[in-house]
Amino acid sequence: MVIGEAVNARTAALSSFHSLGPPDLVHLTKVHARTNVQEAGTYHYVTGIDTSSASIAAYLNTLTYSYAPGEGQLWFGKQQNWKIQTGVYCCYNSLSRVDLRVRVHIPGSVEAFVIDERGEKHKATDQVMLETYVCSVIRALLFADDEDYNITAYRRFNPLPNREAEEKFLDAAAKLFTRAGWQLGSELEVQVPTLLSNNLTTAFFKYLEITGRYNEGINMLEKLREKEPDFAALLARVLLDMADEEVKAVRLLHDSIIVSPRDPNLLDLQTRFCMSKNRLDFALATSKRAVNSAPSEFGPWARLVKVYIEQQDFQSALLTLNSCPMFPYQNVDLHRMPVAHRVHLPVPADGVLQDIIDDSVPGENENTNVDPALSRLPAASLRGTFAKAYELLVEIVHEIGWDMLLKYRSKVFIMEEEYRSLKTETNGTKAGKHGRADSNASRVAVNGTSISTGRTPEGSVAGDDDKKDMSAADIVRPEQSVDAELVKGSEEHHPATSEPVASAPATPFRSKRLCERWLDNLFMVMYEDMRVYTLWRAEFAHFKSQQLPYNKSLREWEILGALAMRLKHTEEAAEAFSQSMNIRFSARGLKGLLDIYTAKNEPINVLHAAVKLSSYDHRWYKEFSPSLIVAIKRLVRDEGSQKLRNMIQGSDYSASVIELMDSYFEMAKQFKWPGFEDDDDGK
Repeated sequence: MVIGEAVNARTAALSSFHSLGPPDLVHLTKVHARTNVQEAGTYHYVTGIDTSSASIAAYLNTLTYSYAPGEGQLWFGKQQNWKIQTGVYCCYNSLSRVDLRVRVHIPGSVEAFVIDERGEKHKATDQVMLETYVCSVIRALLFADDEDYNITAYRRFNPLPNREAEEKFLDAAAKLFTRAGWQLGSELEVQVPTLLSNNLTTAFFKYLEITGRYNEGINMLEKLREKEPDFAALLARVLLDMADEEVKAVRLLHDSIIVSPRDPNLLDLQTRFCMSKNRLDFALATSKRAVNSAPSEFGPWARLVKVYIEQQDFQSALLTLNSCPMFPYQNVDLHRMPVAHRVHLPVPADGVLQDIIDDSVPGENENTNVDPALSRLPAASLRGTFAKAYELLVEIVHEIGWDMLLKYRSKVFIMEEEYRSLKTETNGTKAGKHGRADSNASRVAVNGTSISTGRTPEGSVAGDDDKKDMSAADIVRPEQSVDAELVKGSEEHHPATSEPVASAPATPFRSKRLCERWLDNLFMVMYEDMRVYTLWRAEFAHFKSQQLPYNKSLREWEILGALAMRLKHTEEAAEAFSQSMNIRFSARGLKGLLDIYTAKNEPINVLHAAVKLSSYDHRWYKEFSPSLIVAIKRLVRDEGSQKLRNMIQGSDYSASVIELMDSYFEMAKQFKWPGFEDDDDGK
């Protein structure tokens, strides 16, 4: 590639970043050690590096000795025949919308500056450096396990490797929380970032989940609450997460709601607490108030749907789900990079992989010999609010079954057959009046308990632009209050007894609603999932009864496992993931098994899965995985660190693997996890 081409491509893409930005980019220029003739430029991605100039310079300097981007080189232990001349570290600041650049000459000078969206160079002020640091830690915490950022040549480090780094992050976060937290974007399910609902808040709670340092979190939030009372909601959430502060949390919730009775964050947290205590009557009241306080946000509506599901009120659950505000999914901030002349992914030469996994490039030939019916399942591509809505629909199916879901659907939504019958009875004036509703009602494609063949299942759900077409007066709008919606939806239980006037004959339309197009699509997406799942189980039972082998490719077993997990068939999912592991090492399969083992509380299986995944992550330069850390943290809490050490050492793992796992016990020591035993310190 042309020297500096990767950095130039990033500069050109700066104006397209809309959220946290991409992982940090490291570009190196290497020359022959003997001749000093310029050879090539090379780049990789990284997160978790402290963005101070000194720390970046130190990281780039370590690449001279331990990172060999050249063909045929290993990371460790081999003498290089080349050397790094210069390095450029790029880190995006999503608050000021600039890219911090640190250029290091090895050996030599260090220069820090920023590039704005127009490609102009500016001085890197202390405020810009502070903002950039916080953004980098947020990316490291949130991107590490996000499959959307599963890109080639991406190194992931722990952004908080010691106590000093933790204190630096908490201090920097406290300075930006009130002033600029809402500018950092938010999770996909949040439409408008706010003071409390943003990526900084999400990263803060991820930090608490990993470390368990709730007291430090409480101290920070107490100080912020003195300046901004709204932080009481976050403080109460931290107190509820602690094992012994529930009473204090409830008292704080009570006092805060009296002061701010329409705070959606307080009301949503109160709903979650009531649900955890199985007081669904209280949860219903508070969740309705939360929806009325934030009618344009998806979260409170989804919580209300969950309350109705637990109350077994599935008609109200469907009506409320139909009213959820949906918004399109925005792609992650990744930009097109120039085509590399060659790709080299060196294997760490420390022996970790030899007794754990078969080495293969992630995604290599993974779609070979895959049944198109499996590879094209649309549910796997759902994101944001549509993915969450699909999960709610699956919860309903899990409770009552597919046939009952269709029956409930026909009770609350206008069916195609009903619409056609009405259309033949109405006069031209009425048909003209409801012309817009006609075009959309015909899209509802369920007759009785069967899916209409008049529609082709779509692989993606409709966005806001499609919702604009649904403008009939009977459509329940998100802005309406909860009670108004449910009163309208419950008219079918209490139909009017008055005689209809001649110009407006009684119709099912009076007690039913039009199904939003996105929800209609989700029914079809679920139909595809259910159809493929049922076919798989029928085929498997047939082959088993005939005592014949049932063969699938590794990727097919992974897809089937993910399908079963989506539909909450845990045993079948474990079976499929295990089959994928029998063919060859499967990171997807093992991650699915780890989730299942954790849910079943099987410590031995969790431990061995964690060891293998840690080794796999190490091979692909991933030294930090929050989900894996949390799984091991639970093991330490339940089994004790010394017992886990003995289990690992008593297995057939190599010394390198044992050393790799020791890093987690060092983390347990650093964070003082429950279950860490002081007497094993140093063993």
